[in-house]
Amino acid sequence: MKNALLTAIVVSAFADSCSTVQSIVQSGFPYTTNVLISAGVPANQEISSTSAANSIATSLGASNNQVKDIRLSSAKISSMQTGTNLGNFRSVKIYLSGSGTGEVLVASRNDISNAVTDNLSLDPATTATLDRIMKSSTVKVRVAYVLKNAATTDMNLRVALMFSSVPVN
Repeated sequence: MKNALLTAIVVSAFADSCSTVQSIVQSGFPYTTNVLISAGVPANQEISSTSAANSIATSLGASNNQVKDIRLSSAKISSMQTGTNLGNFRSVKIYLSGSGTGEVLVASRNDISNAVTDNLSLDPATTATLDRIMKSSTVKVRVAYVLKNAATTDMNLRVALMFSSVPVN
């Protein structure tokens, strides 16, 4: 009887932990990276900055077979400095790529208002799943931007991407 009770407790705890992981995964997971725009970056010219990102296994401590249908749900750029005006951007595009995959445009914003202050929400650009990219061994984020006026000071920006997925049954 004690063995049956102990087994039931262990199975229940395991099931609860799996459902907790599935709940977190289904709700979404974030990825953030920093971008430095140096003083002197010219206006009206597309400039890119690339950074390494985490695979799904690294981000969640989950194996690749625990989630599917990974999609970008939101993208936002914010200033890490007080008083930085993101209205100097003409456009911003965010691309993802993985080992053995092509680059995919996942978010963008064009014709950015001069009135934008220190936060800028981007429009998700794809409804396609990003499973191949996010499950690859290396993931890269490339931020491509065009400024309206040349940068007169360094700008430190944080790019925050939120992904959603569903657990594999």
